[in-house]
Amino acid sequence: MIDRAAHRSLLEQEYRALLPFGSRIVHPDGGAAYLDSAGAPDLERPVYTWITARTVHVYSLGLLSGAPEARRIAEGALAGLTDRLHDPVHGGWFHAVGADGAPFVEEGKSAYDHAFVMLAASSATRAGLPEAQRLLQEATTVFLERFWSSESGRSVDHWDRTWTHLDPYRGLNANMHAVEAMLAVADTLGEPVWRERARRVVEFVSDLAAEHDARLPEHFDENWCVRLDLNRDHPDDPFKPFGATVGHGFEWARLLVELAAASGIDPGKTPVVLFDRAVADGWHVDGAPGFVYTTDWEGRPVVRDRMHWVAAEALSAASALYRVTGEPRFAKHYGTWWEYICAYFVDRDHGSWHHQLDPSNRPASDVWPGKPDLYHAVQATLLPRAPLTPSLATAVAEGKVIG
Repeated sequence: MIDRAAHRSLLEQEYRALLPFGSRIVHPDGGAAYLDSAGAPDLERPVYTWITARTVHVYSLGLLSGAPEARRIAEGALAGLTDRLHDPVHGGWFHAVGADGAPFVEEGKSAYDHAFVMLAASSATRAGLPEAQRLLQEATTVFLERFWSSESGRSVDHWDRTWTHLDPYRGLNANMHAVEAMLAVADTLGEPVWRERARRVVEFVSDLAAEHDARLPEHFDENWCVRLDLNRDHPDDPFKPFGATVGHGFEWARLLVELAAASGIDPGKTPVVLFDRAVADGWHVDGAPGFVYTTDWEGRPVVRDRMHWVAAEALSAASALYRVTGEPRFAKHYGTWWEYICAYFVDRDHGSWHHQLDPSNRPASDVWPGKPDLYHAVQATLLPRAPLTPSLATAVAEGKVIG
């Protein structure tokens, strides 16, 4: 399936079918609204920086690939990053702006949000959007000055609004998305130093994989000592769940392969080890198809619900490893998981993909209500058709994504 022109055409069709779902995502006051399960904006919910930035990224890709209305949507979301979500006093970006228009000041400023602003600005620059280059310059400057630690070779996680108090928590999730953003920035700006920064993060992840049987710890203290029990009493937290997150094993596997390709080096064994662990712990382990969300440190399922982003990342990782190794097992996994996504996640009635399914593969909403954005689903339709390097927006801009 993975090599067939007919399948690539099917991915292109799904990509084109996904983009119209976000036609109403631009908030009247700028930024991206939170979408419900039918694609209607929920204006009672806040406007989030991470959703807005992902929307800029997705519709910048759409603009580069000639999708109708992509410019309108990308520019409308971008206006949220350059205006209401931006802190005009202290710089950087708020986590969100409420329905009343007031920024979430108490939430402070996170590396997770700022990594997505870098990715959005990079993609928007590739797409030639007004203000994108200025946004990219500010986003990279803020990231380097406030979040990047040259000493550890990793990103810190969370500041207060005024950049005076740094939270002691350190997280792997923000660093993962920082790696994705840094690869994109390196290609957009033509500055290889960003890949070197990404490499330092990846070296840490490779060490973690070796030390923890490829079940990557997500949470750390200020000295980067692991906190394996964090959120044991709140295991389904959407950003800081307890235990090992199956989808992140796949996502890191893909990013390690992409960084190696961009650097012209062999990816080594770690991507395959991460992938195999995620498959063994996550896929079809409780009597029904699908990936469980999290496991404990012995590989036992904790949260059994199926998240769309996990399946999307599994698909992209299988594609990347098949191209690197040529091993048929990765192509076989890819085919199985694509069929699973089409059977359970793709919503033929209302559009987009269900963001969450219960353990019996029925739509659920306790962790992810609605369908807030298209980032993971869109990338899952593009990455299997794109080269491992350059990063996605550059590949689309250069016509390297096979239709």
